[in-house]
Amino acid sequence: MTSGPDEAARPEPRDSVGAGPASTDAASEGAVSEGAVSEGAVSADPAGDEALADAFGAVARQLRERSAETLAPWGITPAHLRALRTLARHGTMRLSELSDRLQIAPRTATDVVDALQASDLVRRRADPGDRRATLVEVTDHGAEILAEIRGARGTEAGRIFGRLSPADRAVLARILGGLRD
Repeated sequence: MTSGPDEAARPEPRDSVGAGPASTDAASEGAVSEGAVSEGAVSADPAGDEALADAFGAVARQLRERSAETLAPWGITPAHLRALRTLARHGTMRLSELSDRLQIAPRTATDVVDALQASDLVRRRADPGDRRATLVEVTDHGAEILAEIRGARGTEAGRIFGRLSPADRAVLARILGGLRD
């Protein structure tokens, strides 16, 4: 393998604990140079990982921007949508449980529910089992709006991910699921 001008400045790969140069054999070096890294293999190219992170960030930004544009007609933010979807998926719950499920501060959950309630997308009611607690549930209007939003977001996601083959979308879903967990 010959070294080009870009490779000369690149630091020597380290082993998994960073103690010294990583050992390579001809088979693994060939696989990496041809871009065929086996599942579970660790990248020895920090520049490649950085490029991957940059590409992932760019796609994530694109998705966030498109999501905000898609939600604008309903006056809903992505945070509002997460709460509405959580309530629709899991049913009526205490405000504290919603806060826990969304992994947000209780005060923030209150603000989100206030905004959703002002738009008649959710309603609050007293918890019959504990008068100090408040239950939150999706209204019929909220369910209708959520269905409209799902349709619009599905169309938008289709524009972005439609550039990939069904097989590539399945692989991407598997990979992202692994990163998410």
